Amino acid sequence: MIRSNVKGQDWYQADAVAEEYDDVRFSGGGVLIDRREKEAVLSALGPIEEGQRVLEVACGTGRFTTMLADQGADIIGLDISREMLEQGREKAAAAGLSGTVEFMRGDASRLPFPDDHFDSVVAMRFFHLMDDPDPFITELRRVSKDQVFFDTFNRRSLRLFYTWLLPMGSRLYSERQVVEMLRAADLTLANEEHDFVLPYGFYRELPGPVAKPFRLVDELIGNTIPGDYVASVSYWDARISIDDGSAEE
Repeated sequence: MIRSNVKGQDWYQADAVAEEYDDVRFSGGGVLIDRREKEAVLSALGPIEEGQRVLEVACGTGRFTTMLADQGADIIGLDISREMLEQGREKAAAAGLSGTVEFMRGDASRLPFPDDHFDSVVAMRFFHLMDDPDPFITELRRVSKDQVFFDTFNRRSLRLFYTWLLPMGSRLYSERQVVEMLRAADLTLANEEHDFVLPYGFYRELPGPVAKPFRLVDELIGNTIPGDYVASVSYWDARISIDDGSAEE
């Protein structure tokens, strides 16, 4: 049974949205967004070891699923949208990776896997859709034996001023909220990165050559303390909390 309380679920599963998803978001200046997100995922997961088991939740059209399969991961991409999954399968086939990646339709709040089944779980472009993220982060933690990597959009960014205009809306997070969410799920924050002072929508409206100078300026500002504070996107690398038994009883 597929059920979820994901915002904009009908919009997300529309045929036209799935078919145009990559072209609308990751062409022109959007290429810079795609590149940065892929760098963030690869950096967090580190060199992929042979047989490393990875689950990507909300895999969409398989951007990261296919990339990680190409790196050697034993990966499953899960999404609620049949239409998005079909795009992912086509992408994997075009890359010659159909035999090394599996796409599965499922509900992220009730993952069909046993505890500690994966080395890493990745969830990109996911938590901004959640009315209540706690059950989802708990479920991601349950099926991972080491790492949960995800991104969020930030409450203190420019996105605050236009998020209500978006088709699916957008939940915005403070750093404190994310840390509390991780703590409740028995996860420890290992690393965090903040990026994109200028919002994603700005880059998507620009041709690639025009967007590049803005991105250079964005990175310079983002490397300052004020720029880091107002960055629109955060990447969170969380690890399973392990009790080593060293505490006194």
